[in-house]
Amino acid sequence: MASGWGINGNKGRCYDFWLDFSSCMSRCRQPSDCGLLREDYLECLHHSKEFQRRNRIYKEEQRQIRAAARKAKEEAEGAPAVAAHH
Repeated sequence: MASGWGINGNKGRCYDFWLDFSSCMSRCRQPSDCGLLREDYLECLHHSKEFQRRNRIYKEEQRQIRAAARKAKEEAEGAPAVAAHH
């Protein structure tokens, strides 16, 4: 990780983010000044924002599939679709 060595002996995938964050921390007055660099480094390590976004996209796709299936079922049964009120 912070040593710079990756799992295969090459430079680690997040090492550049670590260097940026580390250099910022060594020269800043407040640790909060390096918040964005810290966030980038942690995202590189854990991918938490990426996973949250993928999960939201998946849930929305599933919601749209269920809505389309419900609409198709209503139309097949001959029930009128819910009309929008104007």
